[in-house]
Amino acid sequence: MDQRGGPVHHLFFGRDDAEHDYADGLLRQGFQQTLAYEAALAGRKSLVIGRKGSGKSAICAQLAHGRVYSGPTTQIAPDNAAGDVIRRFDLQGVTSDTAKSLIWRYLFAVQAARHLVRHSGEDHRGWFRIPPAARALRDFLHANGEDADARLTDLISRGAGRLQSAALSLKMFGVEASVQTGEAPAETRSEGARAMRQLDALETGVRSALTALECAEAGHPPLLVLVDQLELVWQADPDSHALVTGLLMAAKHAARMYGSAVRCVLFIRSDIYDTLNFSDKDKFRSDEMHIAWTPEALHDVALARARISLGRQLSDAALWGEIFPATVCGVLTPDYLTERCLPRPRDAIQYLTRCRDVASARGHATIHEADVLTATQQFSLLKLDDLAREYNVGFPFLRQVFVLFEYGSFRMRRDTFNERFAAVRDSLHDNFDDYTELLNEQSVLEVLFAIGFLGVGRDDEVVYAGTTVLPMQPGDDELHVHPCFRPALHCEGTGPASGLPGPGPSPDALVPSYSHTSFLRSVAATDVGFIPDREVRLLDEVRYAADRLLRHLDRSGLSADLRVQVRRDLESGLERRSRSAARVHVRTFASLLTEMSGRLEAAGYGREPVTLRLADEARTLERALGGSSSGGGGSDSSG
Repeated sequence: MDQRGGPVHHLFFGRDDAEHDYADGLLRQGFQQTLAYEAALAGRKSLVIGRKGSGKSAICAQLAHGRVYSGPTTQIAPDNAAGDVIRRFDLQGVTSDTAKSLIWRYLFAVQAARHLVRHSGEDHRGWFRIPPAARALRDFLHANGEDADARLTDLISRGAGRLQSAALSLKMFGVEASVQTGEAPAETRSEGARAMRQLDALETGVRSALTALECAEAGHPPLLVLVDQLELVWQADPDSHALVTGLLMAAKHAARMYGSAVRCVLFIRSDIYDTLNFSDKDKFRSDEMHIAWTPEALHDVALARARISLGRQLSDAALWGEIFPATVCGVLTPDYLTERCLPRPRDAIQYLTRCRDVASARGHATIHEADVLTATQQFSLLKLDDLAREYNVGFPFLRQVFVLFEYGSFRMRRDTFNERFAAVRDSLHDNFDDYTELLNEQSVLEVLFAIGFLGVGRDDEVVYAGTTVLPMQPGDDELHVHPCFRPALHCEGTGPASGLPGPGPSPDALVPSYSHTSFLRSVAATDVGFIPDREVRLLDEVRYAADRLLRHLDRSGLSADLRVQVRRDLESGLERRSRSAARVHVRTFASLLTEMSGRLEAAGYGREPVTLRLADEARTLERALGGSSSGGGGSDSSG
């Protein structure tokens, strides 16, 4: 019987992404104020970290558009085009991390200058009373074409070009001549040093205007700069690593430069943040706020959204007893649902929506227990696929490993897993040969635990990542597949944990025939021990060095014939060698770069940035052979 007039017809739990969710009104009206939100709002934390779907963008949208924060805000969410500009931005004489921090600093300074120019006219009684420092910012924006709002990509592209060419108009700050005419000391003539001088002048101008306007004394709230959706531009290569590391460096610098007048809040996915490996990472610990959700908080999300969509003050008992069944398989429905999804709002919303859709398709006025069971099976299949996609960049082998847990009990002893893994180890090494040194039983289990796929039995309870500070330990012998993924893997049985009941699939069936493609070549998930083999990393250092040099070559002042010759030499030196010859290949390529730099210097191009960069990259490769770690190439020499 079709009963589409019932609650199910009007029930709506929201969209998958915060932007559409906010536009629909559910996020605006049903936003749950978490500790992470309160810390960011109060200025106690500036780095919000969470897994995909944990609510980072929801916090960002609420801060940007909500009614709680009364001050000015600006959102920065780079798309692929903007991200590509930043990834490709390099300066001779500084590391890639430092270079990318400079483009972020420029972006923050322009946003602050725009705000101050608007604020001066609106809140300081008109331009006739504006101090000269604020007028200088207006002149800077006009002279550099930054006084009108533009696409983020255009703003970043203009800034990148001007920083690379020392072409920022800074005469309103009284320093342009020394930056552009070469009157500065020799040690500041590298591209990186010149860009720093330009930015120092701009940032000093912004700070002078802040001081002159006395906004803090007047009680004006600070400008809130919100940076989100970095996962859209993340490619897990050294340039992406440098993009995010540079952002962190720039935000820390902005806090020192502008004080409390400008606050940057960054929203970063935990799998991205965990891969970052730079020397000053420990300086950000006090800024970090990791998002965590309890089952009770997820229940509140469900109730709030049900109330909004149905337009009435729904009680907890009405939601979990009238609209949903009171129990499913003898378990209270809210507990049944939260046990079977990872603890993040997006998963809960998708699960609830799946239950609603199944009931609606069957013409039910309310959601039946059978509807929940059907939705659970569908949701499990989707989430297993989503988990593999979420971590595909760092762990491209997950789909093959998941198959090892198919059929039988959701509990597995470690020795049983080791036997199954041994049967497919050679196939995994063939398909993912970049990881042969680390694609072993313990490392794989550490990954499965870290991403939430597996829990372990400890002290008569099962713990999952997020509920314990301890990672997977060598003595953790009892493995538990998370309830979310059990239906998809047909392992919902409760057989003994000593092994899998029944014969299970044959070893040949455990590894699908996936074709090998190009996988992660840089540092990946260091917190759980996975990085490509050292020989692979050494070979890739050569390729990344060549890519950076080709970018410098494209904007160099070399003659056309020399450009062609340099490009030909670089490309011929990139011939891939076997792993056994990796160190020889790196040393040979470094020698080639040194030789090319010498030839260009002899030809009269000794001060050309690409000539200096050739020497920089040669030194970087030599350090890589010595075992040093870098976030993205380049040197700190001034050239």
